[in-house]
Amino acid sequence: MKQKLRGGLVMVGALAVLYLFAMPSYRQGEPSVAGRRAPDFTVQADGRQVHLSDFRGKVVVLDFWASWCPPCVEEAPSLNALQQRISSQGGTILGISWDDDPSAYKKFLGEHQVNFPTYLDNARKIGTNYGTVMIPEAYLISRDGRIAGKIVGQQDWTSPELTAALDALLHSK
Repeated sequence: MKQKLRGGLVMVGALAVLYLFAMPSYRQGEPSVAGRRAPDFTVQADGRQVHLSDFRGKVVVLDFWASWCPPCVEEAPSLNALQQRISSQGGTILGISWDDDPSAYKKFLGEHQVNFPTYLDNARKIGTNYGTVMIPEAYLISRDGRIAGKIVGQQDWTSPELTAALDALLHSK
């Protein structure tokens, strides 16, 4: 009986540790990426190419999402509010969708009145290059093209903490 109890306690402990490390709040900021140059990439939109480097000089919130991702759907209104707040200050959100179905992607953009540039990356090459394995996930990129932070999981982009972090980036030279 003691052995079964001990085995059960070990299993519960192992699961608790796994849960702790998988929690988005544990992974926030991942200091290992902060300060690195954000990898440039190219996406196609309406017959033209767009590069991350086209946004140099702006603060960019590089957001990986998909229409089939419930947390991504939940945070869409706060991302729209963020875009409205930062666009006049030299900031933008750049959405990268992992949708496989272009019609679902377009439907989502219309239904949620997405007000920031967003592009399809159904091959997920850009996210893979950044180390993204789950969505939603965002990278805060400074005006000089360096990653200031990585944010994992659904966020309220109007929260005081995120507002303060973005304000600091927007007001830095």
